[in-house]
Order: sequence, then C-alpha cells, then structure tokens
Amino acid sequence: MMIIRYIEPKDVNDLYLLAQKAGFGLTSLQPNMEKLAARIERACKTVAGELPKADQVYLFVLEDTELNKVVGVCGIEVALGLKEPWYNFHVGTQVHASEPLSVYNALPTLYLSNDHTNCSELCTLFLDPDYRLNKNGKFLSKVRFLFLSAFRQYFEETIVAEMRGYSDANGQSPFWNAVGHKFFNIEFTKADYLSGVGQKAFIAELMPRHPLYVDMLPDDAKAAIGIVHPNTRPAYNLLLEEGLRYKGYVDIFDGGATLQADIENLRAIKESQSVTVQVEQTENIAVGDESYIVANDDYENYRAILVYSKPHQNILQLTKEQSKQLNVENGSLVRVLSVHVKRASSPEVVNKLKETEHLRMAVN
Repeated sequence: MMIIRYIEPKDVNDLYLLAQKAGFGLTSLQPNMEKLAARIERACKTVAGELPKADQVYLFVLEDTELNKVVGVCGIEVALGLKEPWYNFHVGTQVHASEPLSVYNALPTLYLSNDHTNCSELCTLFLDPDYRLNKNGKFLSKVRFLFLSAFRQYFEETIVAEMRGYSDANGQSPFWNAVGHKFFNIEFTKADYLSGVGQKAFIAELMPRHPLYVDMLPDDAKAAIGIVHPNTRPAYNLLLEEGLRYKGYVDIFDGGATLQADIENLRAIKESQSVTVQVEQTENIAVGDESYIVANDDYENYRAILVYSKPHQNILQLTKEQSKQLNVENGSLVRVLSVHVKRASSPEVVNKLKETEHLRMAVN
C-alpha cells in the first residue's frame, strides 16, 4: 500500500537517493547528506512545536509499505523570507513616451522583488520515476492541500509555488546565462546548489537593483521567462487545478514561473469534507472509478492514503488494512478530498485553462 506520512530521521538514505534522481533545478532537494539530515530535523521539530515560524517546514514522504521504501517527497514552508530575504523577479512594465516625437513604448521589465515575504510555500515535490503511475503523482502533490485545509491555523494567507524553469539536458539555463551569469560569474548549477543549501547572501550582494529590460535579452532567454521545465509541467497543471495562478513572478535563477493563491480560495478549502469512518470486516468493500485522498485528523501522527470508496451520508467505508494504515477506528473522523476536479466540467475546460495560463506566462 502507498501511504503518505511525516518524514522521519530514518528516511535520510532514501531521501538522498531521491535527491540523486531529481537532477538539476530542484533547489530544495540537493544530494547533500548533511543538509538533508538537517532539513529532516527541522521538519521533525516543526511538528513538535519547537521552532519559530521563520524556521518551520513540513515534509511528507510517500512510502511503499510493502518494500518499506520512501519513493516520493513533498513539503510546505510555513513563512518565507523572515530570516533572510526571499527573492524573485516581477515581470512589470516601464513606459517610455514622448508626445512631441509621437513615441510611446511599453517595455516589459524584470524587477527584483521581495513581495512573497511571509507567504507559505509549496516545495520539494519529487516522485521516483518508477512510481509515476496509479495516480501517485496527484496523491503526493494534492495531499498538501488537504493538510492546509485541516490545519489552516499554522499557515499564512497566501501560498506560493516556484516552478522549475527551463534548462537543457546538460543543466544549462538560457535565462541564467543571459542574466544571472553576468552578475555572478558562476555556472547555473553552482548558483542553484548554493541557493538550495541555504547560502543565499550572494544574491543580495550581487543581483541588480535596477529594472532589467526584457527586450535586451537574447531570444532564448526571453522565451524562458515564466516557462516551466517539461518534467515539471504535470505538477504545474495540478496546481492550476487546485486554484493557483501565475501573477507575473519568476525565479531569479532560471526564470521559471511562480504560482500563487490565497489559501482560502484553494479547492481543498472549499471542497474537502470531514466524514466518519466505518471499518468493514471484509476486504471487499464497494469501490468506484473516482479516487479520494483520505487523511486522519491527528496532527502529531498525520497519515493519508488513496481510496476508491466514495463517502455516503458523511460515512466512509474503510477496510481493516486501510484503517490500520491511517491509525483510525470505527467512529474516527477523517478528512476527504476528491482527486478529480469537479469544477472543470469537461476536458475542454481544463485544457483551455492550461492553455490560457501558458500563454499568459509568455513575454512578447
């Protein structure tokens, strides 16, 4: 069975193997054993209530219980930029005009921004390629929204998510080569690594404080602004379904889009429901085609599974094994969220939304 739970110190070796598979661009999952162990410790102390808000992070793992193996990870940073500045670029407009010369030019520009200070962040999403089936990817990504819904009081008003930007098979980023490299004089992979392990002071010291004119960048760098890496596209589409949107903010390293939303407007806040568990004595319970994420309400021992039994009249039937994995019993309350997005009534609606968001990310 696949379950999602809090990360634990024993998971560090599996997490390191996942980090090795993640490749370039996932700054919060670098193959550095010491840094990974420290991040796991920070996550454990967050759940235990031992850290100030500025240091808090929740990390969840997807575990294959048959193999006792961690095959995926995802996380939520509680509050960005409270200890050291949080940077991105905002894609804005600067107008140059002269009435006597009949000249009017509205020029797209990049402004260094700290606008997402004190926002919560969806982060560190990675699933082992061998497990990208049976809705595991949706389960891993969307469980964070169910957690936000259940424990809303621990998070800020706005949630953001930095999407991995475009880079080639060799880890070369056209946006970095045209922008960041001019100021830092180091390779993209090195800057990406330094940021991922927490050494971000160089950003404040070296990044330009004045607007950058997009039209002065090479075509491949312009084309990369607000575009997500092909491997990140599925995760990007899932976030759109849950209510996040692109608002003109991009990563300072690779130009990838940053999505954001007010937490109160997320689908999980509006559609998830609390239901009562009914444990069946037989393993053969009625199931349908629609899948649901089900999580217990135990903050200190949070667990979630994927089921195909539909809640009926505020009752959810679970098998003995399912209830065991969730640490629940007859009469326990669990929170349920459909994996399927009900508001998008047809594939055409979903595809139109994704196409519109993709076009909005382009800078002409």
